[in-house]
Amino acid sequence: MRFTTAEIANITRGSHSGPEATVDGATQDSRALDAGQLFIPLVAERDGHDFIDTAIENGAGAYLTHRDIGASEAESNKAESRASETAAIRVADTTQAMRDLAGAARARISGPVVAITGSVGKTSTKDLLAGTVARTFDSHHSAKSFNNEIGVPLTLLNAPDETELAIIEMGARGIGHIADLCEIVAPTVGIITTVAGAHTGEFGSIENIAIAKGELIEALPTDGLAVLNGDNPLVAAMESRSAAPVMTFGHDEGNSVRIESVELDDELRPTFTLATDWGRVVARPPTRGAHMATNTAAAVGTALYLGVSIEAIEAGFGDVEVSPWRMDVQRSSGGALIINDSYNANPTSMRGAIDSLSRLGHKRKVAVLGYMGELGESEAGDHEAIAAEATAIGAEVITVGTDLYGIAPKDDPAAVVAAIGELSNDVAVLVKGSRSGGLEVLAEMLLAR
Repeated sequence: MRFTTAEIANITRGSHSGPEATVDGATQDSRALDAGQLFIPLVAERDGHDFIDTAIENGAGAYLTHRDIGASEAESNKAESRASETAAIRVADTTQAMRDLAGAARARISGPVVAITGSVGKTSTKDLLAGTVARTFDSHHSAKSFNNEIGVPLTLLNAPDETELAIIEMGARGIGHIADLCEIVAPTVGIITTVAGAHTGEFGSIENIAIAKGELIEALPTDGLAVLNGDNPLVAAMESRSAAPVMTFGHDEGNSVRIESVELDDELRPTFTLATDWGRVVARPPTRGAHMATNTAAAVGTALYLGVSIEAIEAGFGDVEVSPWRMDVQRSSGGALIINDSYNANPTSMRGAIDSLSRLGHKRKVAVLGYMGELGESEAGDHEAIAAEATAIGAEVITVGTDLYGIAPKDDPAAVVAAIGELSNDVAVLVKGSRSGGLEVLAEMLLAR
């Protein structure tokens, strides 16, 4: 979104110094700044104000600050030099100013704003919806997994002025976080992918996760739409929390968007049919694994509600750009099938990935499993259960970074590669763990063999 420095000062109740300027978008990262963006120095583990000069060197159109830049003679001289070349807006707090600007950006979007949350599948559902609406709307969606109190405002601030539809991913680390994000986003459509045992260490219980995720549904207007996973009892129960009409999706009879006849090819690409009130959709998404059908159903149901035709949706699967390290299936140099699902892990997504591995016809199957974080008191039992399920499908289990699976872990990626050995075309390897494990490095090493 484009803002003049005068508009920014007015919205943030700040004071402007330096030349008048117009900025296009915003960032808090001076290294990733595009020329002409607004630089927002946030204070966290590091103080973003220390990088204002870098942002200016990289072409910032203007910057916010809540420092007293006249605190010292040296700082005052530096401020004078900055002011002559780059506009500055002094605000009481840069984090609050970012929220205020994001709210102003949201107010400029006259079309639908879709918010997506859930324990698993948020990013994949966002990617699928963005692709299926691309031929109908000028849409904008969250980059990567920009789903927290920083990523959500920045997503709105970086929406083009011509945006007709915004798709916003929302994460939470506790009760009240989604409600807080909804104050900025004002969603008109809310999608809940699922509620499962992820981040229970932070929430305390799966019931608390449901309370938190359902805050999105409570924020919807009466003329909006709640899109709920009808197969998940905790999500289906959120209908009672919705003032908006409800659409359900899933495999079970009675869902508004029903998944039928999922088939996988020899590289886990799914094909299935979605039965909807608008007609039947033949789905061939670029995602991998049968469990991705649920995310596709959520995206397709939402697209149909928004007025996208079945023909445009089916064609739009070709426009979907899947975020990296999520059921990314490739062949190694030696011909083995490598499933890189290293972006994150919890018991639900682990089971989906193991199910995908079980459906392959390869003679040898290997499951390389990393730590599943933030599971709280169920941590030990959850890891042991996943190891047992992987063993039950006939997979060799190799663990990395934790002994919670009950199997002595390998120390590093090189040890895992050595343990797997030959990677011929009759071998399939799943690599999956929480983001902190950095298992994408291992996946790249396997692909090179």
